[in-house]
Amino acid sequence: MEFVSYKAFGAKGDGKTDDLAAIIAAHEYANEHHLPVKADEGAVYYIGDADAGAVIKTDTDWTGASFLLDDLAVNPTNGNRHVCIFNVHSYKEPYSLTGQITSVKKGQENLGITLPEPSLIALTDSTTRHYIRKGRNANKGSEKTDIVIVDRDGNVDMAAPVIWDFDPVTDVKVIPMDEEPLTLRGGTFTTIANCQKSGSGYYSRGIRICRANVSVEELTHYVTAEGEEGSAYSGILVARDCANLTVRNCLFTAHKTYYNNAKGLGVVAQGTYDISLGRSVNVTLENCRQTTDILDTAYWGLMGSNFCKNIVLKNCIISRFDAHQGVANVSIHGCTLGHQCLNAIGCGTLLVEDSTLYGTAFINLRSDYGSTWEGEAVIRGCTWIPARGKPLTRTYALISGNNSETHDFGYPCFMPHTVIIDGLHIDDSNTEEGGGICLLGNINPDRTDAEFEEKIAAEGYPYRVTEKIRIKNLTTASGRKWTRSANEFMFRHVTVEEQE
Repeated sequence: MEFVSYKAFGAKGDGKTDDLAAIIAAHEYANEHHLPVKADEGAVYYIGDADAGAVIKTDTDWTGASFLLDDLAVNPTNGNRHVCIFNVHSYKEPYSLTGQITSVKKGQENLGITLPEPSLIALTDSTTRHYIRKGRNANKGSEKTDIVIVDRDGNVDMAAPVIWDFDPVTDVKVIPMDEEPLTLRGGTFTTIANCQKSGSGYYSRGIRICRANVSVEELTHYVTAEGEEGSAYSGILVARDCANLTVRNCLFTAHKTYYNNAKGLGVVAQGTYDISLGRSVNVTLENCRQTTDILDTAYWGLMGSNFCKNIVLKNCIISRFDAHQGVANVSIHGCTLGHQCLNAIGCGTLLVEDSTLYGTAFINLRSDYGSTWEGEAVIRGCTWIPARGKPLTRTYALISGNNSETHDFGYPCFMPHTVIIDGLHIDDSNTEEGGGICLLGNINPDRTDAEFEEKIAAEGYPYRVTEKIRIKNLTTASGRKWTRSANEFMFRHVTVEEQE
């Protein structure tokens, strides 16, 4: 089959000459003629500062080639740090139906529209703020948004339903879905780290995916030259407004953790990623690994996500799964999660099975967004090694979080209404005096009497706690029995059912 090469458009591939112009031209020709692109075996494509990146609309094979992304060469003041080198797009352009949909109910099955083809519909209510963050990274939140898959007759795919009421809907973006898949294969990417001042803004000079039905296969990413300071990264792989994305057999690198006091609220660790997912549906990471030690706290967690639905991890070994500004449904199968472990905010089912987790908590419900999960948590056939196997000198919670019930996050907050444990071994063999395991963390240390609950009911933002915990085959290495919580009053109504 005929294909387009970068060399044919002038790329040197010598690791010194900036080849981006040739790469852009090659993809422009390939897109126009609907041809695949194949990199040149053994080539090293150097890419320095860039005002624009290449647009990919056809299958691309980078096997045997390398890309050197020199972020030291980027001008940090003109916005070029946000220029993705590769941008995966559809031939079909997004369009607006703003005004045609004025309100939508949570769980609504049909949007009352007719479309030329199945599409992603992104809904926005700019009059309402969600995820009003608390803590040292406090902010005013984000506009209420959601994304759903809709067929030609306006029927919503109920595997990823509308999760909020929208009244009004102020913006409707339609992203047509491609039926034919697009594959990115191979390639070794090396980022020369920016070494800018910490807190000076994110860099996003990797691969941006903005279309449906994309597979990323056998890609490798390294990071070099990280110094005493560095600005944060969105990642080598960034997905926005897409559906049915599969990332398989890839090797990533966690970035070094830097600290800053950019908001003047106190010094905080700077989140920095190699994979970022935003407003996307049906994303699967399978057989993915990272080059850095998943237990090394010098490196930040590998991935983060916002406004996503149906994220699946299969057989991955990474330092963290993170649902930042909400996810609907997470499934983690046969994985190992390292020092930052499993951080979640969202709704639906949170399923972890046949996996080993090393976090301070097995599941951490992010306190900066209200420690909310509206749904159930299922733990099946797993191992938890609290605090990376270090001596346990205090009580560690299977499910942790914090919510003072005095902050408006923009939505009501919940603990999982049901927690199902069907096979969990806790390696607490290093337990020392004062150490132990509880099922639920002390989410609100102030909630210790009825008077406080009455005050919150009248003046605050009540937090709905877990109703039921079902336990089967929960064992500890120490042989010690778990407790329900350090805060017996808060969780006094939780029913714990133990089965043989």
